[in-house]
Amino acid sequence: MTGNHQTLALLLFSAFVAVTLGITTWVSRHRHGSAEEFYAGGRLFSPMENGFAIAGDYMSAASFLGISGLIALFGYDGMLYSVGFLVAWLVVLFLVAELVRNCGRFTLADVVAARMSERPVRIAAGTSSVTVSVLYLVAQMVGAGSLVALLLGGTSEAAQSWTVIAVGALMVIYVSLGGMRATTWIQIVKAVLLLGGTVALTVLVLVRFHGDVDQLLLTAAERSGHGRSFLAPGLKYGGDWTARLDFISLGLALVLGTAGLPHILSRFYTVPTARAARRSVVWSIGLIGGFYLMTIVLGFGAAAIVGPQTVRGSNAAGNTAVPLLALDLGGGADSTGGTVLFAIVAAVAFATILAVVAGITLASSASVAHDLYASLRRRRAKPRSEVAVARTAAVGIGVIAIALGLLARDLNVAFLVGLAFAVAASANLPVLLYSLFWRGFTTRGAVWSVYGGLIPAMALVLLSPVVSGSPESLFPGVDFQYFPLQNPGLVSIPLGFVAGWLGTVTSAEVADEAKHAETEVRSLTGAGAV
Repeated sequence: MTGNHQTLALLLFSAFVAVTLGITTWVSRHRHGSAEEFYAGGRLFSPMENGFAIAGDYMSAASFLGISGLIALFGYDGMLYSVGFLVAWLVVLFLVAELVRNCGRFTLADVVAARMSERPVRIAAGTSSVTVSVLYLVAQMVGAGSLVALLLGGTSEAAQSWTVIAVGALMVIYVSLGGMRATTWIQIVKAVLLLGGTVALTVLVLVRFHGDVDQLLLTAAERSGHGRSFLAPGLKYGGDWTARLDFISLGLALVLGTAGLPHILSRFYTVPTARAARRSVVWSIGLIGGFYLMTIVLGFGAAAIVGPQTVRGSNAAGNTAVPLLALDLGGGADSTGGTVLFAIVAAVAFATILAVVAGITLASSASVAHDLYASLRRRRAKPRSEVAVARTAAVGIGVIAIALGLLARDLNVAFLVGLAFAVAASANLPVLLYSLFWRGFTTRGAVWSVYGGLIPAMALVLLSPVVSGSPESLFPGVDFQYFPLQNPGLVSIPLGFVAGWLGTVTSAEVADEAKHAETEVRSLTGAGAV
């Protein structure tokens, strides 16, 4: 990229970072230091504000960079990510949002522990939540590295590494100083910027083809080198039985995983009532639905205008398709319009990454402090000491995410998020649904459900082609690939449900009918909710 691109994009990066740090500093001066303020922003956000924040939390680098890149490279099969991410919100709306808001205080473990022995359940759920959050953080770090590598010419590994470190440092500052209130306002600002940028690019793509979507698709198919098969199922997931099972596994993970993501569940605690939580989801579905429809246009637009070969040449996983598309739509590499549009898109993508990592880091540090630390102490932790632990945990989680982000820099960010969704659907969703709807569920069932999904999911990822055995693996030089699928969801999600059932039916503990009745009434009516 030219010096103009770099200067303008870096100026826009700096402006966003300055604004968000200003928000964080302002909030830190007005905070009360309570756990409710740090974890839930005082529960003061309106449904519309929380809906924008949820959208900002969910529309990650995987969506903006990864999905568009996969569509540009694989056509119809890449588009399946957009569909899966969107359909998942129906599960959240109908099964989770209102009930979770009524039953919990700050984390997923609060919902499960309401009718179980707290200590083992909190340790299991906290461990699972931190694991999912770190996997999700790695995807955002990889997106940040790809973006800045493109900005600086795509050759500097050192620049890529320093970018990942800088993103990690910023997210720790946002969380430790501002807590949920600062994180929420950062996500709202980011959602508005991202939707504005996506609408502008979508309009420019459609104007280029005079509003003729058929022509856009046909041109994309022609430039792809695959002809009409680019617009049909099977280019990525239609080869052999392994590829088809991988697709089913991915679909299950995307549709079921959202309801188990800790940073999404924690957003329902920032509104005052369950009704507000439900209305938040309605707002977010409208915003997210419009966004994912536009990513389809951008993906096929990148294939038609930039070309899959150019996209792949810039980044093998396709993570830079949208910035390259913006450059072309603005008039090319040497034009003022191209420079400005590229810089805006790069800055919006960078803002996206910063906002999402702040939300995920907050959710995972809350799990460490509110679930793990509070459970492992013999005496109940004071709220202020718990918040101090959460701030310290944010630093540790940031360091781990940075290290893994540097290791996984060549993988597609949407694919990496698919793994996080698979672990969330395997470990968190079964225990959440059983706790809310199964009268006879016991503590052993809850613990077995979490570990019965988490351990197989992580083990299958380690034994899959993602880690070893192929040129695209994390460790291409070694081969301990014994599990053929890239996404473990097809196996690990049923195992999580089976383990929860098996733990319950083999348990000597008798389920507490009174606690279940209390939880049921509270979840459905909001009576007694915090």
